[in-house]
Amino acid sequence: MQRSAYDHTIFYKHSNRGSVLLIVYVDDIVIIGGDATGIDALKSFLKKKFHTKDLGVLKYFLGIEFVRSKKGIFLSQRKYVLELLEESWLLGSKPCKPPIDQSVKLVAGEREPLEDPEWYRRLVGKLNYLTITRPDIAFPVSVVSQFMENPEKIHWEAAVRVVKYLKSAPGKGILYANHGHVSIEAFSDAYWAGSPSDRRSTTGYCVFLGGNLVSWKSKKQGVVARSSAESEYRAMAHVACEVTWLCNVLGRLV
Repeated sequence: MQRSAYDHTIFYKHSNRGSVLLIVYVDDIVIIGGDATGIDALKSFLKKKFHTKDLGVLKYFLGIEFVRSKKGIFLSQRKYVLELLEESWLLGSKPCKPPIDQSVKLVAGEREPLEDPEWYRRLVGKLNYLTITRPDIAFPVSVVSQFMENPEKIHWEAAVRVVKYLKSAPGKGILYANHGHVSIEAFSDAYWAGSPSDRRSTTGYCVFLGGNLVSWKSKKQGVVARSSAESEYRAMAHVACEVTWLCNVLGRLV
């Protein structure tokens, strides 16, 4: 098999019968493709070389649940959300919407610091992992992630609000369906000078493949934009890089 030059976790092999893709993360592996014979041969080879276990059709991988139906494949992290609620002692709390309070401007060094910042870092780290299937919390999580070094009580309250928002629909996720095309569409936006502490803008973008959301990000820009147009162009540059990377990955796989 050949290793992808654009994503080192992907290995692929093409033949007259079809393609076989192997995706590996540490000691977890997913094998997909249209070549059934090639897939069986690959699994036999891995079993001879390593102590592997075939778990059958993909249902659960790295905290992500996969459900197949006539509509398509649905991805969610429901079990992960419920475990997070239990770990945070918020199972009995009241759900709240939206996930961030727009009237509260989060800055550093103005409020009471947390006695144990490790709890905050652990919680925000788990929320970051949840953005894999929850693009609706990408922006608030990017905001609370900016205070990992010296979190304060108000930052903790903002992170807890995101968890309470998740309780309203713990099983929410993303549906990947067949829309009859494989076109790539990308959208970008910028929140100009949105950060009250350093006046940096926030980039936001999303990329669709075949009508399905496959990539998204909300991240504070590295420098201060002197105009809204400049912040928009920086956001466009970010999404253009993402689309270029995606095209390069797909170019070797199909």
